[in-house]
Amino acid sequence: MEEVKHMSRPRPDEEKQKVLNRLKRVEGQIRGIQKMVEEDRYCVDILVQLSAVQSALKNTGLTITERHMKHCVTDAINSGAGEDSIEELMAVLKQFSK
Repeated sequence: MEEVKHMSRPRPDEEKQKVLNRLKRVEGQIRGIQKMVEEDRYCVDILVQLSAVQSALKNTGLTITERHMKHCVTDAINSGAGEDSIEELMAVLKQFSK
């Protein structure tokens, strides 16, 4: 899929920090899972942690999607470029559902 360049509204610092903090937590969870594998921990315990990471990433994605819809897509619609913006969003959402 070809990347389309769009003007984006900068995220407020507080919002950006919340997303970064979530991603840093996920990064820490991934390191923990790596350590669990290295230590030959019980498979079910590893699977539980993998599920937690997937959930955290999904929720982070939903947060970013919501912001995109409220700001970027709304701005595109108001400027007459809504159809392209909606198509782009739908393509990304289809990737999330795989």
